[in-house]
Amino acid sequence: MASSYALLEKRAQNVLQASTSRIPVILGTCGTGKTSLLFRLREQYPSGTVQHIDIERCATTPERFLDAVIGSSPFPVNSHNLSPANPQEAFETLTVFLKTARTSDGNPCIFLLDEILELRTFESFPGLRHVLRELLEVLNDSTNKFVLTSRYVRRAHRLLRDGPSRLEVMHIPPLSTSDVFEVLSPILNKYEQLTGNERNDIASTIHALTNGHPGYIRILGEGMAKIDPRSPDPISTLTALLAPDGALSAACRFSYEGRLQRARGYGALKAILDILGQNEELTLTQISNQLHRTPGSTKDYLSWLEDVDLITSHQKRYSFTDPLLRVWVRLHCHTMPPGQDDVVREVQQYAAERIPKEEPPQALAYSDTGKEDQDVPGEHKQWDIIEID
Repeated sequence: MASSYALLEKRAQNVLQASTSRIPVILGTCGTGKTSLLFRLREQYPSGTVQHIDIERCATTPERFLDAVIGSSPFPVNSHNLSPANPQEAFETLTVFLKTARTSDGNPCIFLLDEILELRTFESFPGLRHVLRELLEVLNDSTNKFVLTSRYVRRAHRLLRDGPSRLEVMHIPPLSTSDVFEVLSPILNKYEQLTGNERNDIASTIHALTNGHPGYIRILGEGMAKIDPRSPDPISTLTALLAPDGALSAACRFSYEGRLQRARGYGALKAILDILGQNEELTLTQISNQLHRTPGSTKDYLSWLEDVDLITSHQKRYSFTDPLLRVWVRLHCHTMPPGQDDVVREVQQYAAERIPKEEPPQALAYSDTGKEDQDVPGEHKQWDIIEID
């Protein structure tokens, strides 16, 4: 486990164990390890004291969600209304259960609520207009303990802006270069012919190509070991993994489709992402002109894309939040899957933009003997490291 992740996990554990416990809200994009963190937290407690609920998997209707939660719960549920007459009653029963549930020996429970913002789907049912805000108030007033996660960072911040006092937001950070080296050490150590400096260079390259994204780093590292177990090549591996049947292509498709389907204006949003795939740092006016829509409607579309963290704006210019997802859009959002030459071209261009160049040679220095310092053949030259916020 990377050291930055270990610190985050320890922080969440300390918050849970504090005498006046708070509620950790762990935010991070797709593939950053939120669910794995919850699993590790669950392992810290005895069986029968904690329940993990993957809301994204089972949030269909309030009634069926209540059945799923209670049906898999290790906690007694005899006193609850298990036959609600309507969606509102089902949701109320759920909140009462989360607030008042106890272990078999009468102690408070721990609930790990994965992808909490998925409960927003219930707000389309009669009588359920403010599900998330009402639920957070219930959790805040409970003596039980909770950990919440979400991949929708911007939405979560907006929801929590005036949220209950017990909530404590924790962001999963991008991995640093040293974290990448630590994570990939089991793989890099298999290449016995590599020097320590060469392993550092590979870790720096993968850090630059993935923007420190933990899921991409894992896929790229595992793919590198499978594709060429003798001579690791991150750029060639990235090319293979972004092909139509590649693992990185599948991960990007999941993030792309999942976020778009939870935003409004699906078709127009795809068009904007296609526009930004061709050219980033565009203004509202430039995007609206290419979209052939008014600036007013285009501004709404852009705000919906920001709402699901697909794009960000800086000084009124818009870009992809995830640079590797932009490469995927450039490759795969066309009438036909990309050919091998297309993937190679795009990956080479992306790598050239992100991997730092070696510093130009400095002016020749002379020693006391008057001889020029010479480069030693085969001497390793250290690359600069990109640090990305």
